[in-house]
Amino acid sequence: MALELQNGDRMENPLKERIEYLIDLCGQVLSTKRSTQHRSDIVDGRIQNKYRTAGLSFISQFYGEKHPYYIEFHSKDSDYGPTIEQSLGVLEAISDEIDQGWHKSIRGVVSAELFSDFIEMANHLLDEGYKDAAAVMLGSTLEEHLRQLARNNGIEVEIESKGKISPKKADVLNADLAKAEIYSKLDQKNIIAWLGLRNDAAHGKYDNYSKGQVVFFSQALNDFMARSEEKL
Repeated sequence: MALELQNGDRMENPLKERIEYLIDLCGQVLSTKRSTQHRSDIVDGRIQNKYRTAGLSFISQFYGEKHPYYIEFHSKDSDYGPTIEQSLGVLEAISDEIDQGWHKSIRGVVSAELFSDFIEMANHLLDEGYKDAAAVMLGSTLEEHLRQLARNNGIEVEIESKGKISPKKADVLNADLAKAEIYSKLDQKNIIAWLGLRNDAAHGKYDNYSKGQVVFFSQALNDFMARSEEKL
């Protein structure tokens, strides 16, 4: 659902659009409220299940299943109108965080610190002569950075196939992020090469790359993450 700014311009914010979709979906659920001889304020089970599933998916991808938002929303699994109204309060709180940019500042700072530590650890491994372990660590850091970039920009990080949900592979995330213009096509090509190096290291193909290439990977990854930090 597209939002309108005061000046009439379309708001290009996938996260905001998604949370507004969920809030609108909650309104659709509540519009089905009815009373029976034995119960009052019950809602349609089919649309309520759609709302619950979509809400849990969004919150778990963006905040994680240990976050109070997820726990609180999950606890409101009910077809009772007033309980669903309480779950709406969780979505409204998330909407406020997105409006104020708090989600970016908190996640961005934590991510930057963690990723910086991992790159420092990889560089230590390089100094000690363990280029293969360093390559694997740098690759894992890159993949998690791509996953966080996707989450923060409203891009799905999971895919459903044959009724099963699994995490998207790093190369798919890379293509999705470039398509959404979160970073450039040149960055996309570089990431393809870095992921290839990581895969060689993870599968024991140690002769396919040199220590110098891993050193360059570390330096280039650090630069890429610094440039894309504003998107977190």
